[in-house]
Amino acid sequence: MSNLPETFSVPPMPDLILPTQEDGPAATPTALNPNLPLASPGRIILPPIRSVRAGCWLLNYKPSGAPLVSYDGTLRVESHSEGRTASGDLYQRPVIFLPIPIPSPFPVLNNQPGINQDLPLKPILLAGPNPASGIPILARSRYRYYLRVTALPEYFYLGNSFGLTFQLYRFTAPNSWALESTLTAQMTRMTAPAGYPSPSDYAEGDVKNAANTVVGRLTMGWLSSYFRRCSIEIDTVAGSEQPTNSGAGHTWATVMDAIGFQTTVNLSDTNVVEPTGNSWSDAEMHAAMLARRAVVNLDSEWRYHILAVKNIDSTPRGIMYDAGGTDSNNVPREGLGIASHWIIDPGWGTVSGQRFGTAAAPYFRTAVHELGHALGLYHNFADHGFMCTSDVIAAAGTPATPFPSNIQWSFHPDNLKQLRHYPDPFVRPGSVAFGGASTSTPAITPTDLEAEVFGLAVEIAPLLGEVPLGAPVRVGVALVNQGDQPVRVPATLSLKSDFVSGSVTDPAGSVRSFRTLVHCIEDRPLRVLQPGERLEDSMTLLRGAEGALFGVPGIHDVRVEVHWEIDGMVARAAGSATVMVTAAVDARHAEAAHKVLVTPDLHLVLALGGDHLSEGLDALEAALDSAVLRPHFAAIAAKRLARRFIKRRPDVKAAAALLEHDAVMSDAERSKLTALIDDAGGAASKDLAKALKGKAKSANLVRAK
Repeated sequence: MSNLPETFSVPPMPDLILPTQEDGPAATPTALNPNLPLASPGRIILPPIRSVRAGCWLLNYKPSGAPLVSYDGTLRVESHSEGRTASGDLYQRPVIFLPIPIPSPFPVLNNQPGINQDLPLKPILLAGPNPASGIPILARSRYRYYLRVTALPEYFYLGNSFGLTFQLYRFTAPNSWALESTLTAQMTRMTAPAGYPSPSDYAEGDVKNAANTVVGRLTMGWLSSYFRRCSIEIDTVAGSEQPTNSGAGHTWATVMDAIGFQTTVNLSDTNVVEPTGNSWSDAEMHAAMLARRAVVNLDSEWRYHILAVKNIDSTPRGIMYDAGGTDSNNVPREGLGIASHWIIDPGWGTVSGQRFGTAAAPYFRTAVHELGHALGLYHNFADHGFMCTSDVIAAAGTPATPFPSNIQWSFHPDNLKQLRHYPDPFVRPGSVAFGGASTSTPAITPTDLEAEVFGLAVEIAPLLGEVPLGAPVRVGVALVNQGDQPVRVPATLSLKSDFVSGSVTDPAGSVRSFRTLVHCIEDRPLRVLQPGERLEDSMTLLRGAEGALFGVPGIHDVRVEVHWEIDGMVARAAGSATVMVTAAVDARHAEAAHKVLVTPDLHLVLALGGDHLSEGLDALEAALDSAVLRPHFAAIAAKRLARRFIKRRPDVKAAAALLEHDAVMSDAERSKLTALIDDAGGAASKDLAKALKGKAKSANLVRAK
């Protein structure tokens, strides 16, 4: 039997109802201790009745026999009608090395004692978080453990101590977890050290393993009735409204208080410069965020950025465009945009025909919805809460309760549990990419809610069966109704939709996931697929949440999954195909492939375009300089140049020049470039149109069966 720890893609959430503790006194006083002191004959003095206070506790765990190892973090204790739910996170405290002064044998000069230049170093464990500063924000790189509490007093306990049982899940980047140990501690209450807001809510205890051996010491002191702490910065262009309230009493304070987040809202710039076009691309919003947000260190503050603009290219209302963490400082789930000048569709109740920014309730609700994605949440259609989409809620309106009065101003209970008890990396900006916590969460999303749709098949067809190392892989996807009944399916299979995700398994068996980089386009339209009909699309794959998808030579298995909701169930269909990645053919190819594979920003250039990601553009240039990789990146570079960016106009001539080479492109890329030509206009666009017509080798990705 292997001695390796069991690994998890997502550590299980704490149970809603924890087991009753057996370590404390029993319910009846005489059963507690037959030797209880008596104040007078026949009268028993009862020990005090206490509870584990709800809110955020500051934790410190020191393993035995390791004086320089110490972990700080928080324990979140939620009190509800069923008792307590608790979870926590631990970060390793830094150690620094300081020189030890040694008197020098040389004489004193200028009244200063001489110091030997070859000084020994002494390791020093730094001080932990100051409890007087409230809920701590600790460095992302120091994250080590998720703490899943499996037993503590549900309601009350008698006496001065209580039992605590917890599992330690070690975080192994980029996103996997190993159950390292299950530990217990008998916590004894004592007066808190200086700085804690509640001196009586403090306890310490020895930590024991399954063999009842002491393996460490745990301290916990109450800090706040909130569970977590964050800030929200809102920037706007001139003429766009700040999404701050619903107009009916709902504000950021009420929303965030309800989930237990201590939140500061910073209403920042109101003069963000608009781009040259009529609306904002995702790349332009991302660049504006990097340029205009306040200076912030995400290792000392959880900061989420909202940019209110007039119109957005990719969606009418709102989008969380920063899902993958492939920007210049690798910060996923930080930025979201909302469009104030969308004219609300007919059929949207009492706000139909209004400009979105003037309809306070749906405008603010969309901002909260997109922030939910930044907090790691996926769409949830179990109710009409924040993670349901606006179009679904609007369609559910009735004459008696029209939209937006039918909006549910809360998160679904499952989402509340996630926000309060997900591991920090899933919630805080700058850690695990979006979807890392949503792809496999057994305690939240039982697999029996998924259903295979009879007669529905997913066909996967790579454009090229063999690609050189470092090249993106273009894959066609078709959803085919092989049955005899019509089926409701997603209206699109684009990787920019919520419906499609997947994984790539390399020759060594390592699995890396991929999903949309830009999230979320709030509409999730469905369509009817008739018997014998097929829905087709394509995607270009390069990187995923765990890094480069095709980083080694050999055969790779590409799996694509499609998920959507039908009548309260999650419908699922999947297919797979293989691609051969060939080794580098020369030193220049190897150098360019290396640059491509180790530069996350290139993925963002592929998905968003723009001129603001210098490292990504350098990697793209390296690929274009390689005779082997140039054909595979030419269409990507052409799309970027043919699209405007802030004040830069489309450079159709340069784009056409790139396509003079034997460019590899999908039909979807050809269509996108054609649309960009139409938008750009001018004489140069004719050259690009001619170049596109000459690319007869870019055949339909999905082969006919």
